[in-house]
Amino acid sequence: MQNIVIFGSTGSIGKSTLDVLKLHKDRYSVFAITGYSNVQLLLQQCIEFMPKYVLIEKNELAKELSTQLKQQNLSTIVLNQKEDFIFLASHVDVDITMSAIVGAAGLVPTYHAALNGKRILLANKESLVAGGAIITQAVKDNNATLIPVDSEHSAIFQSLPFNYTSLDDIGVNKIILTASGGPFINTPYEQLCYVTAKEAVKHPNWSMGQKISVDSSTLMNKGLELIEAYWLFNAKIEQLEVVIHPQSIIHSMVEYIDSSIIAQLGTPDMKTPIAYALSAPDRIISGSNKLNFEHLKALTFETPDLKRFPCLELAWAGLKIGHSACAVINAANEIAVDLFLKDLHGFYDIPRMIEKAMNKYSSISANNIDEVVSLDSEVRDFCKSL
Repeated sequence: MQNIVIFGSTGSIGKSTLDVLKLHKDRYSVFAITGYSNVQLLLQQCIEFMPKYVLIEKNELAKELSTQLKQQNLSTIVLNQKEDFIFLASHVDVDITMSAIVGAAGLVPTYHAALNGKRILLANKESLVAGGAIITQAVKDNNATLIPVDSEHSAIFQSLPFNYTSLDDIGVNKIILTASGGPFINTPYEQLCYVTAKEAVKHPNWSMGQKISVDSSTLMNKGLELIEAYWLFNAKIEQLEVVIHPQSIIHSMVEYIDSSIIAQLGTPDMKTPIAYALSAPDRIISGSNKLNFEHLKALTFETPDLKRFPCLELAWAGLKIGHSACAVINAANEIAVDLFLKDLHGFYDIPRMIEKAMNKYSSISANNIDEVVSLDSEVRDFCKSL
């Protein structure tokens, strides 16, 4: 029996994780869950999974949740301090952490899980985007295990030998990340100048949160995944490629030096990569629908249009610049997307804001977790002032 903490249990990844865990109550026990503001869903999850701890930061919401738990005669302890993220990530009784908090907020618990040698299921791509060198070094130094949950990175992970040493040693030529292209894959540039947040969050294939849906519409989601893949697989920049694959059936591919390409296919359902992250290198039932080849009409591919989707080009630039450019991109993007979701600026103001932040901050080097958090905060304040 392994104990798991789900950071972000009320989001789409967190809920899918609990769906998988329901199928394997003999193998996994929910030790703690965390949420941002959804008291009622946290209460329901506590009733069903009976965790030892539940974390919700806001004082008034924590009091409300505590009262309701007592009414249900549940002994789950309510936490509500920022330090409690570290407490849970490093708790001696915890074996696995699911890092599913959206944005840079997931960086600190991911880092402390690494420091304490946990098996980290990484759905929070921003952790590696903002602190890739620091997180991966902490994983190495403390014998932690870092397993990707993003469908694209899981596909790559599944297409590589387990516990390989380096990409060159196993004959990898290229990692190919696939992108659905989002809701605007066929929208002309002139129309993209006027698209709304309401249109941007309507992803054609995946059910995701608002922020990630907007990132998918700008292709910044793929840019962040590109940066994440660089750190996850210790890849060279020239070993990374992105192709548009609108059907989202091939989740990503690995090309070897003999020209063989190994790909992972499946339905667009996050329960598949979550189940593999929990059990790898073994496999367990995920609860996902099976892929029906009789219903597949075509699998198509195209090259990303960097004029219509400049956020992807900015991610490439961040990798090439190095220093803390990728942390700057991540922070600026979060503020830019938030303003777009509030209808306070337009679709192409997102890359404009990111580029302004990069011009100001990309040469700065953040060498430890505190410096990364400080830089993240400074970039956000700068972007809010624009």
